[in-house]
Amino acid sequence: MHIPAAYLTVVVVWTTTPLGIAFSGATLHPILAAGVRMLIAAVLGLVLIRVLGIPLRWRGAALKSYSWALLGVYAALSLSYAAAQFVPSGLISVLYGLSPMLSAVLGQWLLNEPVMPRHKWLACGVALTGLVLLFQDDLTVAGERLIGLLMLLAAVLLFSLSAVMVKKTDAQCHPLAQTVGTLVLSLPLFALTWWLLDGTVPTVDWASPSPWAVLYLAVFGSLLGFVSYYHVLRHLSATTVALVTLITPVFALYLGFWFNGEALTVAMLQGSGLILLGLGLFFFGARLRPVAKVAAS
Repeated sequence: MHIPAAYLTVVVVWTTTPLGIAFSGATLHPILAAGVRMLIAAVLGLVLIRVLGIPLRWRGAALKSYSWALLGVYAALSLSYAAAQFVPSGLISVLYGLSPMLSAVLGQWLLNEPVMPRHKWLACGVALTGLVLLFQDDLTVAGERLIGLLMLLAAVLLFSLSAVMVKKTDAQCHPLAQTVGTLVLSLPLFALTWWLLDGTVPTVDWASPSPWAVLYLAVFGSLLGFVSYYHVLRHLSATTVALVTLITPVFALYLGFWFNGEALTVAMLQGSGLILLGLGLFFFGARLRPVAKVAAS
């Protein structure tokens, strides 16, 4: 898979995932919706593994890699699904925007990655400021929203740690094998969590968005999205991969405007500009020093 294409796939999938999570929980228990999503994706993935002849190992570094990935697939997603009942979907994107900084800190600690230069820290700060400005109307913390906020903060930490540890394990798994192995391991955990929290089998309401959102998230969010994610994670630094979470809120904003009639406020436009400025500074900030020195001389 071409790395830029895989990176773009992750951006598109993650842009639509928060809204899909909110829709899937409309008539289904959130953990049941997440578990069914993973079940469908795991079955499809196992079929692809068999057809393509990709080895799926269940020992050694591969099993360790699947286990670390569970922090992102099971733990972080469970918390995100639960939090979606209390907070707007846009806030999920905002808080996941913290993951580049968390991944950077964890990567330097656990992967011995080079210390990020100051312009990259500045870039993350600028982009994060843009995220806060972009969704400033959603940042009021009160009552159940506080519970959702704490869940999301925990989810972001687990998601960042998962990405760093999968990269540290370096099991050299095929991205599809990494995805399917993790999905299979997550199924009993989702089933047990659903049984403990709810345990009732609902009647599927095909007139509601829930089953369709589950199907979308299973095929694109869990299978195609995770395969692309683990592919770019193998070839790029954990911090660069995590920067996807700075891009997705911008696209989510305009998708809402185009397809759901949501308003574009001045604060939203200013936030979008800051995010793009931060991304440009992160990737091209190092080139500004020589230009600045030439201009000064």
